[in-house]
Amino acid sequence: MDSPPSPPRKIIHIDMDAFYASVEQRDNPDLRGQPIAVGGGGPRGVVATASYEARAFGVRSAMPGARARRLCPSLIFVPPRFEAYRAVSAQVRAIFARFTDIIQPLSLDEAYLDVTENKPGIASATRIAEEIRRMIREETGLTASAGVSYNKLIAKLASDQNKPDGICVVRPDQGADFMAAMPVRRIHGVGPVTAARMQQLGIETGADLRARDLPFLQAHFGSAAPFYYRAARGQDDRPVHERQGRKSISVEDTFFDDVTDRDRLVAEIDRIAANLWGRAERARARGRTVVLKIKFADFRIITRSHSLHAAVASSDLLAQIGRDLLLAQLPLRMGARLLGLGIHNLEDDGDEDGAGGQLALAI
Repeated sequence: MDSPPSPPRKIIHIDMDAFYASVEQRDNPDLRGQPIAVGGGGPRGVVATASYEARAFGVRSAMPGARARRLCPSLIFVPPRFEAYRAVSAQVRAIFARFTDIIQPLSLDEAYLDVTENKPGIASATRIAEEIRRMIREETGLTASAGVSYNKLIAKLASDQNKPDGICVVRPDQGADFMAAMPVRRIHGVGPVTAARMQQLGIETGADLRARDLPFLQAHFGSAAPFYYRAARGQDDRPVHERQGRKSISVEDTFFDDVTDRDRLVAEIDRIAANLWGRAERARARGRTVVLKIKFADFRIITRSHSLHAAVASSDLLAQIGRDLLLAQLPLRMGARLLGLGIHNLEDDGDEDGAGGQLALAI
């Protein structure tokens, strides 16, 4: 006898509104109501986050600082304070933990929560989302937007529907229609190149995507086709992972000015290696492979790796391998926008105590 189908999950996606900029405006009253950008305002700087006042002028994340100033001459650039952002992120995650332990952080400012079964025993996921938003507002002075649905794909899309400080609920019987109206370029998992290819095939919306059968999608998009096929129908069975098995631990930093100087590059790798070793220590994990990541000013990325017969045994050894990998690439063909270092082929001996998301946020 077939068992009855499982009831739909109750998934919430919480996304803090203009997070870095909102923290700066909260902490500095002179910035409230002003168009601000967190990041580098120099000719080679980049916007990490813009306030909603700046977004009204077309200023966006990852935009070059010079272009942002042209769009908004009164734009105020504020240097980032990552320790402050991490502290607020920890506050917000503590609020999440009052409702569920099934939390999957995506970054400092957003996370999935599975509240199908929750600590207070509240039947309505919508009510939980509203309670979380209220607590965030009262305890941090900031606002968050929420998407509530029966799967991760739709919950994440829904959280962006009524920003800022909004909520969007998509119930199981509404999922297919919600996806039908969605521009494919907004579907997570459809990058700019794929979106352009879809446009060439006459696929602009979820409804257009749903009109194509699986063999057609496989012919044009290969192994990604099943995901697109299900997404167009509002289907996503990925669970929220509160703790995922680690395959690697990494730390990376993005610079607001592209770096070419040899001494500074080496100093940055040493600092990143120290942070990475601290994270590996807290995770009680060791790995045999060290991977260097460099993102250039044109956003091209290269990785280089070195593997040992046994796990990296010390912070000094990790830093030395990182320096050797970096020095082998010098001189760089152009400035480095990002440097990262990772330990792969992990031998886990536990989970990181009290840490979530990336130690150093890439912008």
